[in-house]
Amino acid sequence: MIVWLEESWGWMFWTWQSALFILGIFGMVAYLCVLSHYHPNVDRKGFLPIVTGRGDRFFIGLLSDLVILLLWLGIFDGNFLIVVAIILVIWFFSVFIWG
Repeated sequence: MIVWLEESWGWMFWTWQSALFILGIFGMVAYLCVLSHYHPNVDRKGFLPIVTGRGDRFFIGLLSDLVILLLWLGIFDGNFLIVVAIILVIWFFSVFIWG
């Protein structure tokens, strides 16, 4: 199993931060699966200009976080990363809950 992991994923520079990020994404998707089993999805319109479900808001939140991070890195050149991390968490949960 370990040999297969090294052959398949050895090209990527793994750090504990990148592994934690990937596990976090998988954990959130698993949470959405469990949540959809016990509480079926209801499409609704929040502050986003379209009708969205939970999965849509999750995807839009992740994608918009990526855009915000890339803009931040382009403008501030990797400085004040803790500030952008706080902004990204607040934006993601705002889109996911009220979007």
